Amino acid sequence: MHIFWTFPGLTDPAPFADQLEPVTAPYVRVSMEEACQGTPQERPVRVYADGIFDMFHSGHARALMQAKGLFPNTHLIVGVCSDDLTHNLKGFTVMNEDERYDTVSHCRYVDEIVRNAPWTLTPEFLADHRIDFVAHDDYPYSSAGSDDVYKHIKAAGMFAPTQRTEGISTSDIITRIVRDYDVYARRNLQRGYTAKELNVSFINEKKYHLQERVDKVKKRVKDVEERSKEFVQKVETKSIDLIQKWEEKSREFIANFLQMFGPEGALKHMLKEGKGRMLQAISPRQSPNSSPTREHSPSPPPSFRLPFFTKTSPPSSPYHLSGADSISEDDD
Repeated sequence: MHIFWTFPGLTDPAPFADQLEPVTAPYVRVSMEEACQGTPQERPVRVYADGIFDMFHSGHARALMQAKGLFPNTHLIVGVCSDDLTHNLKGFTVMNEDERYDTVSHCRYVDEIVRNAPWTLTPEFLADHRIDFVAHDDYPYSSAGSDDVYKHIKAAGMFAPTQRTEGISTSDIITRIVRDYDVYARRNLQRGYTAKELNVSFINEKKYHLQERVDKVKKRVKDVEERSKEFVQKVETKSIDLIQKWEEKSREFIANFLQMFGPEGALKHMLKEGKGRMLQAISPRQSPNSSPTREHSPSPPPSFRLPFFTKTSPPSSPYHLSGADSISEDDD
């Protein structure tokens, strides 16, 4: 069993007026000047604000906040009209009177709740609840055969105007629901409400279920499209990065190529240096000028003879050689 801690003055709902002890002191109203200057702590300014407060929303809360902050020391009394009175004079409500009483009692600006509040404020009602001022927006509120139900309150100097919050009202909220009826009917069918509870026909129930399935398929297709777009964007991003890197590398490669093989590149200088070294290596060294010179006799140029044009003498016979030898010997 969970225990809920209570903090008096912070979380307790506002009490109902018919459950409070009656006050026997005489009722004496405070003036607007006295209320603005500030009253004693034991005598707060009693401000009354009434309404239907169906589907309690931020516009209601802001109106009550303004009423609570009208004076430095304010006791805010809020009157909530009953179902019978509201249905007869204004229209049907979404929330019943007990729900509306309970909702308003939990608003932190409220100090006291008047159930079954009257549509038109009488002097007797104002005196019974010891009301000093009545807070409401300054627009004329025509109802119950009157062009402004607060006309006599304004004439008595008891009216304290507040500002209406634009863009939010119970009628606006109901209009949204009626406008998007199919959406909310499908929503509640999906959450387990029956067609009978929603006052939906059999055909409409099947139609709503079919629309729900179609919407789910559309959502899946949309999710796939979004993921596909993300994938394509990632591929495009990576492709752009690769192209940029390729361009950078190609520029670097071209620059290195020109530096090596260009008209004034490193290879040309290397070839020039290599050629100079080769020429220096194969060329003979010149003798120094101081060394003595030697005269060389010119050698006869070599003679070349073709073998088939050369006349060869036949070998001499031994007899011939011996005769010659004898001749030479005789001469000697």
